Amino acid sequence: MDGARGLQTLLCVYLFSFLTLQAVPTLGSTTGRSKSNEKANGVFIQSLKVNCKVTSRFAHYVITSQMINTADRAREVAFEMEIPKTAFISDFAITANRNAFIGDIKDRVTAWKQYRKAAISGENAGLVRASGRNMEQFSIHINVGPQSKATFRLTYEEVLKRKLTQYDIVIKVKPKQLVQHFEIDVDIFEPQGISKLDAQASFLTNELAVQTIKKSFSGKKGRVLFRPTVGQQQSCPTCTTSLLNGDFKVTYDVNRDKLCDLLVANNYFAHFFAPQNLTNMSKNLVFVIDISGSMEGQKVKQTKEALLKILGDLQPGDYFDLVLFGTHVQSWRDSLVQATEANLQAARDFVRHFSLNGATNLNGGLLQGIEILNKAQESLPELSNHASIVIMLTDGEPTEGETDRAQIQKNIRSAIQGRFPLYNLGFGQDLDFSFLEVMSMENNGWAQRIYEDHDATQQLQGFYEQVSSPLLVDVDLQYPQDAVSALTQHRHKQYYDGSEIMVAGRIADHKLGSFKADVKAQGEGQEFKTTCLVDEEEMKKLLQERGHMLESHIERLWAYLTIQELLAKRMKAEGKEKANLSAQVLKMSLDYQFVTPLTSMIIRGMTDEDGLEPTIDKSPDDSLPLEMVGPRRTFVLSALQPEPTQPSSAFYQLPNQVTGVDTDPHFIIRVPQKEDTLCFNINEEPGVILSLVQDPDTGFSVNGQLIGSKASSSGQHGGTYFGRLGIINPATDFQLEVTPQNITLNPGSGGPIFSWRDQAVLRQDGMVVTINKKKSLVVSVDDKATFEVVLHQVWRGSAVPQDFLGFYVLDSHWMSPRTHGLLGQFLHPFDFEVSDLHPGSDPTKPDATLVVKNRRLTVTRGLQKDYSRDPRHGAEVACWFVHNNGAGLIDGLHSDYIVPDIF
Repeated sequence: MDGARGLQTLLCVYLFSFLTLQAVPTLGSTTGRSKSNEKANGVFIQSLKVNCKVTSRFAHYVITSQMINTADRAREVAFEMEIPKTAFISDFAITANRNAFIGDIKDRVTAWKQYRKAAISGENAGLVRASGRNMEQFSIHINVGPQSKATFRLTYEEVLKRKLTQYDIVIKVKPKQLVQHFEIDVDIFEPQGISKLDAQASFLTNELAVQTIKKSFSGKKGRVLFRPTVGQQQSCPTCTTSLLNGDFKVTYDVNRDKLCDLLVANNYFAHFFAPQNLTNMSKNLVFVIDISGSMEGQKVKQTKEALLKILGDLQPGDYFDLVLFGTHVQSWRDSLVQATEANLQAARDFVRHFSLNGATNLNGGLLQGIEILNKAQESLPELSNHASIVIMLTDGEPTEGETDRAQIQKNIRSAIQGRFPLYNLGFGQDLDFSFLEVMSMENNGWAQRIYEDHDATQQLQGFYEQVSSPLLVDVDLQYPQDAVSALTQHRHKQYYDGSEIMVAGRIADHKLGSFKADVKAQGEGQEFKTTCLVDEEEMKKLLQERGHMLESHIERLWAYLTIQELLAKRMKAEGKEKANLSAQVLKMSLDYQFVTPLTSMIIRGMTDEDGLEPTIDKSPDDSLPLEMVGPRRTFVLSALQPEPTQPSSAFYQLPNQVTGVDTDPHFIIRVPQKEDTLCFNINEEPGVILSLVQDPDTGFSVNGQLIGSKASSSGQHGGTYFGRLGIINPATDFQLEVTPQNITLNPGSGGPIFSWRDQAVLRQDGMVVTINKKKSLVVSVDDKATFEVVLHQVWRGSAVPQDFLGFYVLDSHWMSPRTHGLLGQFLHPFDFEVSDLHPGSDPTKPDATLVVKNRRLTVTRGLQKDYSRDPRHGAEVACWFVHNNGAGLIDGLHSDYIVPDIF
């Protein structure tokens, strides 16, 4: 497959999704076929950038990589990224071989059909698969033509969870080669104010970190910038290999001097609850440990090491017991005992010396551990105010006693009855982790996978640290029922030191005045109560500071949390309940354009002649092919469908009459404060390029190329029209090429290509291009000038040979007085006078005398059409027509405006 064809086929990504508790994004590589020597293969990374914007814990990542193929033939290149398993992809785009492909979120059934079609036909395919502990590896392969560029842009979003007193952003960096422009830019905005901010890279020496990592924070804003030069990336002064291989980690926290952090924007709210200076509650703690034969070796050794460390962290006021299960179930004391030094020493001896025992009676072990806690709370009233916790660790599936998973889950629910949380730790890969996960969620806890590795002991200890310091139990965040709807989870069994409870929801119209949050919980020896109100003045200031981004992020935070919770409920649901939850997830995923387990991303390489998309099918999960069953998500790369926008009039109020050029080509000149309009034609050959607007002070210019039939043998003009426009703004390296078929941004650097069937808004350094589907596009320059291109599509049998373009100047007040060109010279006021009306050669069109630029010209009254307001029908404009290619009205001769190139 050659480079030009490489992206004219269907690109597919098959995305596997696994649930996890930690999110770690990775900056991966863009490589050629030979990963060990990309530049020798003619493929190298020109730039690799990650931009992360965090607003009130909601993180929005955009990762952009530009690859260059310097070879004299097409090369296959790969874009590889590692992204958090908990994140939702919201956008993906590829620009290569002068074509752009942008994603659209669809029902995953549609994506499956497209994927299978592409796979069967052997077309380009990509893959997202599990990578390591907390990531999915995103990979897509395409062909890039010789001496060409490819740009990849991946966007994903997640909510940052506070763990152990901080929020972590970890980016695994591994470009595999030196990169000309490498950058990580993290921008943080937290309304509570940032209390600490740090950044470090595992692959940098302290000296190099100081030189390359710039970090600062003040008040609500923080920023980390990592932009190493090529020399700073080298693994040694003479090496061509990169030392960028490891974790780049940003950590921060916010001020906690207020009990309430309540944000409201655009009828959505986010409530962050993490009170400080509370007394740690005493714990009732039961460890339920799998000692079946499969735990033999390193697993049991690391488990014992972790238990010994955890026992050393228990406080004198804590109570605990240990339950072991293999073929049989045994407990250390069969009741809770206080964490005295003598009891702790005896427990350590028990841990050091227990041995493994056959099968896996998981059900029996858990029920015994739960019974120990229940009995203690009933028989020892002083323990009823402690925070009770069950922690279970297993490496396999139930093989002894009750083995039916549904029955085990039912037994555990019945035994706990919502009184305390259950945390399940799954050691290794040979287990049903979703079974453990559902069982934990049903009992107010969570599950975590412990990976078989040298640091498994630290993984176990790290989990325990998160739950070792309960501050509150039975936390209930209440909101006025008539004021809020669509609440995320607002009741939590326990709140732990260093964590945070997050609630979001919608506020009913006109109910902001009555909106508040009442928080009730039980602390150490006393009840906890507080009421949170919205500081409306502070919210106004925040909206002024962060504007639309704050509004958008609060709403998307709510959507993210809601979808995650619905997916969790869906895991344990069946029948109609599961179908209902699936429908809710699908609707929200499509509304907010998230790739979730029920949606897919489609980017078509080609559309049919009518530009139609594949039909979105709705189907229950069990109707999917067998390969799709399970917690995975699919997305397929297929056609460009930008987001709908308002028509151009929503951005700019059109004047009654504007200066422009249209049809054959008729130039219409409207002069401010003059009632009369002037017009003229330019008669030139097809292929000629004319300068329409040229500002020498800024370099901004617009050129147009003529199309049409050639002049007849008799010398009569055969009719020409503008078939290609080039708009240039050198100050921002902006180029736009417009034809009746396509709109190309920055064609000289392989920029994206859009069709007139698209509806989109494009932005680049102050330049805004708005495409209004099959009608027009509007170009705004730093809000100082506005131009419009109108599309004319001719019907079959029309006298006009092909589709063409019109061009109009809607606003030009910023253009310099030296602006020139066939239209540009008329963008500032000039004086003229029309007088001496008299009959002309056509009785229906009177002639007159035009005095302009110290010349007297004979002009003829006529009608032209202005299509700026109505691209389809146009509006008739009466004007005085200047003959002979505008001679006497335009400066010099019309041939002076012929230029050699569209740019």
